[in-house]
Amino acid sequence: MQDQRRVVIDYIAPSVNGGEFYIKRVVNELVNIKANVLADGHDVLGASVLFKHENEKKWRENRIHLVVNNEWEGAFQVEKQGFYSYKIEAWVDYALNWQHGIERKIADNQHVNSELLEGVAYLNDVHEKVSHNDKLYLDHLKNIFVNEHNYNEAIQEATSQRLHHIFFNHPQKILANTSKEFKVYVDRKKARFSTWYEFFPRSASQHQGVHGTFKDCENLLPRVAKMGFDTLYLPPIHPIGEVNRKGKNNTTTTVEGDVGSTWGVGSHHGGHKAIHPQLGSLDDFKSLIQKAKEQNIEIAMDYALQAAPDHPWVKEHPQWFKWRPDGTVQYAENPPKKYQDILPIYWETEDYKALWQECLDILLYWIDCGINVFRVDNPHTKPFYFWNWIINNVKTKHPDVIFLAEAFTAPKVMQQLAKQGYTQSYTYFTWRNNKHELIEYVEELTKSELSEYMQPNFWPNTPDINPMHLQGANESKHIQRYVLAATLSSSIGIYGPVYEYMLSDALLGREEYLNSEKFQITHYDWTIENKLTTVISKINHIRHQNEALQQTNNIKFCYIENNNLLGFYKWNDAKTNELLIIISLDAYNSQQGTVQLPLRELGIHAGHNLKLNDLITNNNYNWYSEWNFVELHPTLPFHIFKLTK
Repeated sequence: MQDQRRVVIDYIAPSVNGGEFYIKRVVNELVNIKANVLADGHDVLGASVLFKHENEKKWRENRIHLVVNNEWEGAFQVEKQGFYSYKIEAWVDYALNWQHGIERKIADNQHVNSELLEGVAYLNDVHEKVSHNDKLYLDHLKNIFVNEHNYNEAIQEATSQRLHHIFFNHPQKILANTSKEFKVYVDRKKARFSTWYEFFPRSASQHQGVHGTFKDCENLLPRVAKMGFDTLYLPPIHPIGEVNRKGKNNTTTTVEGDVGSTWGVGSHHGGHKAIHPQLGSLDDFKSLIQKAKEQNIEIAMDYALQAAPDHPWVKEHPQWFKWRPDGTVQYAENPPKKYQDILPIYWETEDYKALWQECLDILLYWIDCGINVFRVDNPHTKPFYFWNWIINNVKTKHPDVIFLAEAFTAPKVMQQLAKQGYTQSYTYFTWRNNKHELIEYVEELTKSELSEYMQPNFWPNTPDINPMHLQGANESKHIQRYVLAATLSSSIGIYGPVYEYMLSDALLGREEYLNSEKFQITHYDWTIENKLTTVISKINHIRHQNEALQQTNNIKFCYIENNNLLGFYKWNDAKTNELLIIISLDAYNSQQGTVQLPLRELGIHAGHNLKLNDLITNNNYNWYSEWNFVELHPTLPFHIFKLTK
């Protein structure tokens, strides 16, 4: 027979798939809890969220509170990395129910001698749980509750806040009910807040026609640090296949000197645990990792599970590929793109356990070399449950490791990858360009269940994607796209230096770069500084100085009647850092409008003196009205205001 229960606990949030998957937080963030808690009749209920870290034996408890219509809310803070468990406990609070009842009767001028006598039992129940002073207080109450000569004092104390607090803080929890357990995974802060810069090491040389090396990359670290980036992502650094090697602009024929696509991994020089010989040695790579750390930069590696036709796996593990009757393997495709230089892995092989183990060993090898950040190429073309297995195995031993999913694919596929354990995800921001699209997409990411488990990473461009709105775009457009990414999302990235140098020539009618670095070495003058490098640097440093921009979900869009102006308010959880951002979406013309302040979210009223400091120009303003005029010019198409109330 089921234990007797009266309290129902329903619709617990946050949870993903009813608790099948864990939600995500970073160290010191809050988990805001909601649940429906109800029981038959009109009794007073109590409820708590119970939580503990995986290394803790005892549950900790935070009370949650009735808001309206049987909906309860509360929160707990996660303090260290790893898994936390949480659950809801609820009960009928008979002591508070007694106090609530006697309050109503006294307010109705009823005589409550019998009720006072009943109250003595509740005083006895809590007596041994309270402090010495409260024991003396309860003893006094017992005396006056049974003595009619003290009736006036008794009814005053029976309804007192002091007694209410004693009952509230020491509940009996009669017929308590407990929900099932849910989990939250807590990562280091970088999982939520990161600023990525991507370049090709082979293009890092200062000399025309010379293959770049890791030493050349070391020379560029001060530039990356000066621009305010904390993560340097390198496309694959492994040997490149020589069979079916791609030529410039993705041609299927090569000429002498063609270097091929870095994503065509593997040759007679080695596979996924080897380094392209022209980049340098393993010691050179470890030196780059260390030199980057000294400048507060982490090196992110590309994890591309695919093989060139001459990858060592093809001979050593032919069962990991699906062979056709003519003895060939169908090359990889991602329509309309074709990858003739890549053999896809056969994930349904009977030897899958050995394949999975080798894929795990690759990660562990590079982690041992000092890598804690991986950008994963095309994860949506590998089994979801493989990712769940490999990410959990890595995170169990190496909790600092971060995985970024490069999956520009169907929404539910991207969401499933996040559920299975990916730390961050590329997004559709790259193609969201007008005001309606931007608001709709950010609202989806921040106000739906996605906010609990999918951390977006906004990239204006990548080596694979040269979006139409950047092709031939002017300086203002590039500034606009960067500030949008950098203020809407707490994790962002750009592929450079083509972005800040505005090198956006494209293949006709396609979102691909002309003379793409994916297939050739490019020479850059890395010493160039321009307005874009200056603005990007300034924005990145503002991000590092303002917690409101180090998270994504605390955002409220502001009404502006002009569709070329986007305004939004952002804040940190403690509301000690509050920003108002206004961005022009017109790269060619000045735009004017009147922005409506979100007074309720700001906690102020019209007429309040709101002080604004423009963090770019350092100009100061005072706004007293709910509606305020703004004008932005293409030369500097945005404001980032820091607010003081």
